[in-house]
Amino acid sequence: YVVSPIFFPGGDIGKLAVCGTVNDLSMSGAVPMYLALSLILEEGFPLTDLEAILQSVKTASQEAGVSIVTGDTKVVNKGSADGIFITTSGVGLVPERTDISSANCRPGDRILLSGTLGDHGIALLSRREGIRFETSLESDCAPLNRLVQEMVASSAGIHAMRDPTRGGLASTLNEFAESSKVGILIHEDRIPILPAVQGACELMGYDPLYVANEGKLVAVVAAEDAEGLVQAMRRNRYGRDAVVIGEIVAEHPGKVVMKTSLGTSRIVDMITGELLPRIC
Repeated sequence: YVVSPIFFPGGDIGKLAVCGTVNDLSMSGAVPMYLALSLILEEGFPLTDLEAILQSVKTASQEAGVSIVTGDTKVVNKGSADGIFITTSGVGLVPERTDISSANCRPGDRILLSGTLGDHGIALLSRREGIRFETSLESDCAPLNRLVQEMVASSAGIHAMRDPTRGGLASTLNEFAESSKVGILIHEDRIPILPAVQGACELMGYDPLYVANEGKLVAVVAAEDAEGLVQAMRRNRYGRDAVVIGEIVAEHPGKVVMKTSLGTSRIVDMITGELLPRIC
């Protein structure tokens, strides 16, 4: 984890490292249990900042219910690193009969999104560029393992899950389409985006579909389970804005198409290049 700035609205690099690893494990249906966490510190890094980051690590791991069981710390010469880098590895257990994979999407499945898009990327950009909003915009950085466990417990019809980090929702959906050899249709007017995020994207020329998230998930589920899962997700604070945003289709395999609010359609391609550097 090499995020810049290391402290941002709604979190810091310590919280991000724990939540990011917990969420990666959870997206396969695994129950996260143990983390290894190592630090690379630049000579002269303030001890007060290190203490704050480690406190965030403790708080996030306690919320997720995971134990940090090992790690290491190295200090490098001044100028050899940018403050602090964190490396993590995680171990989790996949419950029996759980089969969640980006290759499992089927025509007719519904696509669920757990909440608003782009909060993390725009919160970081605002701090990095000194942009001020009328509303208080924070990163959505959060551990999603409890939410995922509640979803898995309430439905056997979850076929695929992913947290849309680098490349945002657009890249995640393209992964699903390519891995499962299916088409994807989403509806622009169903996708929740905060006004502050939408305004910042319009101001700076970003597409919120490609902006990074650190506390949201996308799930592909059987059609008959979709509404029940949305209701189950909304009972968790990290899924209170959950919504169905589209469906898997047999047409245009390997491609993602969005029905716009104007009634037209456009192709949503995989991201090229790096939209927001050093967001996680």
